[in-house]
Amino acid sequence: MLGFLVRRVLQMIPITVGITLITFLLFNVAGGNAAYQFAGKNASAEQIQELEHELGLDRPLHEQYFFYLSQIIQFDFGRSWASKQKITTLLSDGVGASLSLAVPPFFIGTIISVLIALLLAYHRGTFLDKSAMIVCLALTSISNLVYILFFQYFFAYKLNMFPISGWDTDLIGRWQYVALPSLIWIIAGLGSNVLFYRTIMLDEIFQDYVRTARAKGLDNKTVYLKHVLKNAMIPIITVVILQMPFLITGSLLLENFFSIPGLGNMMIQALYNSDLPVVKAMTFLGGVLYMIFNLISDICYSLVDPRIRLG
Repeated sequence: MLGFLVRRVLQMIPITVGITLITFLLFNVAGGNAAYQFAGKNASAEQIQELEHELGLDRPLHEQYFFYLSQIIQFDFGRSWASKQKITTLLSDGVGASLSLAVPPFFIGTIISVLIALLLAYHRGTFLDKSAMIVCLALTSISNLVYILFFQYFFAYKLNMFPISGWDTDLIGRWQYVALPSLIWIIAGLGSNVLFYRTIMLDEIFQDYVRTARAKGLDNKTVYLKHVLKNAMIPIITVVILQMPFLITGSLLLENFFSIPGLGNMMIQALYNSDLPVVKAMTFLGGVLYMIFNLISDICYSLVDPRIRLG
């Protein structure tokens, strides 16, 4: 295990450098001159030139890249062009709000989806199974934006059960603001998750070890809970862990519509304001988090299934 971790960490170094290079090229070269976007269409040539000098865009590209790389090494992403605040401060302030919104509904939704999928696989082909599949397909076909607008209008505006938007810095007081978006998160993802997990369960049900377990006289509940669910954990772990980076980086639509000051909302505001340092920092952070959680998923494979050897 230790040797595997050392090799994977060493492999992550050139990949991380590649992420910085691609991010830099996307926003500093392919994206055009950021000074024009930031200054506005009515800015004069002198104003553009001054802004380029202020932002360091008048230096050669290789100098800009190495300066950006040195910032990454020091975990210093510079300052926001819009607010002039340090980006590391913005990230640390926003991550708590994003996690408060995303973590509870994510794990609750995952548990509910797996249990429903296991139940439907157990009753496969029945009226319950077919009806649930229709409902799941309907839920999957509806846009997340529709869920947000409907729940805000019906539960927040009409029934006044929740605040339409807002935030409370107090950990206990913020529950009323995250309750409705959390409910939307669970329902919006329920259809696709149940369909996916049900397919995984059905793939396991027709394996030889299930027939062997039944031939030994084990009842269906024991077979499903002890054998099928356990062997289905590999693809479930893959989906769950690789979604975790998005929990940290935030939900763009939910945070924006409910005025939650998380990283997703910060990303949207940065795009609106052409605040490229913030966008670059978020893009880099997302790439690194994906690599880290990919490594964690490989480790979890070996813990769930001893037959898997880390090479």
